[in-house]
Amino acid sequence: MRNLLAIFSILFFGFIQAQQTDYVDFKKVNAVILFNQIHVDSTVYNSYEVKFDILKQTDSIYLDAVNMRFKNVALDGKSVNYKNDGKKLIIYNDFEDGNSHVLNFIFFASPKKAMYFVGWEDDAPNQIWTQGQGKYTSNWLPSIDDMNDKMEFDITYAAPKGYQVIANGKMVSKRESSGYNLWEFDMNHPMSSYLVAVVIGKYDKVVEHSESGIPIEMYYYPEDSLKVEPTYRYTKQLFDFLETEIGVPYPWQNYKQVPVHDFLYAGMENTTATIFSDDFVIDEMSFVDKNYVNVNAHELAHQWFGDLVTETSGTHHWLQEGFATYYALLAERKAFGDNYFYWQLYEYTQELMDQERAGQGTSLLNPKSSSTTFYKKGAWTLFMLREKIGDVAFRNAVKNYLKKFKFRNVRTEDFIKEAELASGQDLKAFTKVWLEDKVFPIDRALSALKQISSFIQEYLMVDCETFSSKCKTYLTSGISYQAKEKLIKQNPSLVTSEVFQEDLKTRQAIAKHLKQIPEELKKDYETLLEDKSYITIENALVNLWVNFPEDRSKYLDKTKSIIGFNNKNVRQLWLTLSLLTPDYKENDKLQLLNELSSFTSSENNFEVRMMAFNYLQNLDAFSKEVLLNLKQASTHYNWQLKKFSKNMLELLESNPKYKTILKKL
Repeated sequence: MRNLLAIFSILFFGFIQAQQTDYVDFKKVNAVILFNQIHVDSTVYNSYEVKFDILKQTDSIYLDAVNMRFKNVALDGKSVNYKNDGKKLIIYNDFEDGNSHVLNFIFFASPKKAMYFVGWEDDAPNQIWTQGQGKYTSNWLPSIDDMNDKMEFDITYAAPKGYQVIANGKMVSKRESSGYNLWEFDMNHPMSSYLVAVVIGKYDKVVEHSESGIPIEMYYYPEDSLKVEPTYRYTKQLFDFLETEIGVPYPWQNYKQVPVHDFLYAGMENTTATIFSDDFVIDEMSFVDKNYVNVNAHELAHQWFGDLVTETSGTHHWLQEGFATYYALLAERKAFGDNYFYWQLYEYTQELMDQERAGQGTSLLNPKSSSTTFYKKGAWTLFMLREKIGDVAFRNAVKNYLKKFKFRNVRTEDFIKEAELASGQDLKAFTKVWLEDKVFPIDRALSALKQISSFIQEYLMVDCETFSSKCKTYLTSGISYQAKEKLIKQNPSLVTSEVFQEDLKTRQAIAKHLKQIPEELKKDYETLLEDKSYITIENALVNLWVNFPEDRSKYLDKTKSIIGFNNKNVRQLWLTLSLLTPDYKENDKLQLLNELSSFTSSENNFEVRMMAFNYLQNLDAFSKEVLLNLKQASTHYNWQLKKFSKNMLELLESNPKYKTILKKL
């Protein structure tokens, strides 16, 4: 019976929420958010005003508001009956259709999700940032979880002095007070509540302007000034390309990007203010292997696809993620060339096929589909639609779709109708194959790629699983590095001294796949430690250390000053190998172990911490301090670190060496 009641409750509230847009239209929010100076995990006495129109007679309206307290609730300046049920603020009144109203109140929030207070009680950088992700903004700001009701949000934030505030819209004023500054932001168009965002932290910024005059603000930590260029490389080019390619001007006042510590995802396309993981803040050498360009282009594309026009429900989620993925690829194509574009599409086919082999293939219109489906299959669908109806019709369809439904919500049929009108074609058969069928049409996809790209033809043709005389010459020929990596992976024995003279990516493939190093290639292999690639150095170091024990000290000396990516991949490997090498820095072993252990503390990015925990597990060297850090990580807000730490704790609790210590902790 309890389960039936729970199901009824879910259906009932889902029905109410879906229907509120029929009788009320929330128009504009003016709010002031004041952060508590004593308890840094809360806001205090925030003021809120919302204007709304009644579309149909009703006796109540509501705002989603999770675990909040309210006072001075007033409708049109007068006290009003209301109920706070812990999830919603419900206002009771005889609302007549056609009337407009203003609701005011003061509220207090101590959010458990969606707003994260980072570093104030540990060693991480002091930050406050939000992540609405669909329907969670109501944990810190009274709003509407249903993305079908869009509002204009003008919000003022009271933040501690010395901290920068980055939020939606244009900053129209900054006023100083005794203990804090008031930062006032103005939006000029409505958006869904889940796209409301704010970041508070210590940042500097650089500003460029698009060809159309839009300010592009790029934020960075003051200590990372040398990383600004490689991190934000191509940003203006991506922006200008998307405006031209989409054919609809950027719809907002400005565009901002800001990195934060231990973000939950790669990035989030909040309207005018993308938040992304500071793991993408990179140095020059990192760029070749790991950069922000794809995430940058993807989140920027969302400013049109997701922010300007927003799905009505999860059934149409591909209209956001598929479009953003496809247009990001087009923007990257402008930066990196055709071969990069077709290679990414080919890689998408492999991911989709892996998903199908696992029995997890779904329709693009299934709201429970995986990210692989929404992103990769969605991008492929747009690619194939463009091939079918042609460039002109495709561009006109996209432009008409965005203009017709701007600041509104959309369904798949809305876009398909525009594509049919622009092309004069009946797309029912296309829709059946690419949108409705569970199976990804791999043969059609690969056939299209082979017809368009000689680069893909070459890659598919080159094969050395069965050795032939041609295989001896392939690796020093003019074929792509992707094809060369395929051959090296298939048959590492093909690598000769001449192959080491090839490009950086081919040398990286050697480091990744040639793990048993012939004596005659030793000197060539050692040169990989000098490459401008942290992936190459990491793989080469471990392979040389394993193959040539007598030279371990030499290899460690050569790489002792290299840190690597933001996750400190080379440094952490170096520390581990140094600890495992007898007679190497024997007097410094404790210092080396302490350094590796220090990477498990909260001041480090979650990827740094997970890597350090793994290495320490391999060394079987968990100190009490490290175990404390692991316990703390198991309750972290970042879901990846939390899951990882819980799993490791379960393993350690079955180990007699650590079981008693963990119980005491």
